[in-house]
Amino acid sequence: MQLSDRHAMAIDPPRREIPHAPFHVRAGLTGFPSPAQDYDGGSIDLNEQLIPHPTATFMFTARGDSMVRDDGAGICEGDRLLVDRSLDAGHGDVVIAVVDGELVVKELRTRHGRPALHSANPAYTPIPLLDRDVQIWGVVTSIVRTIRR
Repeated sequence: MQLSDRHAMAIDPPRREIPHAPFHVRAGLTGFPSPAQDYDGGSIDLNEQLIPHPTATFMFTARGDSMVRDDGAGICEGDRLLVDRSLDAGHGDVVIAVVDGELVVKELRTRHGRPALHSANPAYTPIPLLDRDVQIWGVVTSIVRTIRR
């Protein structure tokens, strides 16, 4: 999967309060919460929730299908990826890497001491990192996906 943005966009949005519903949503349940439940009237700041390191966080837009799993889950075309450069990448992290001069998003896995970048889509082969010009640029911390346009 390639990244379409030629340059990462720095994240420094204005603070905006989003109303926070005091109800928890569980898949598979229907109906509405009881009106008798307390309403706290609080709000959620998405910057606070999604961006713990603002000066080291950037946003990319995903292109391609290498991170889409067989079941359709994963990182899809057009998803916006929040990437934190201050984090050390480890086994199992989804990372932005520069491989042979190209930005890619892959899962970092280490097996028997050999690191490799893996796609979620089995149609793509892993990229071994030993003896290759690779830089781990940052760790993907969140995916922002628009469901309804």
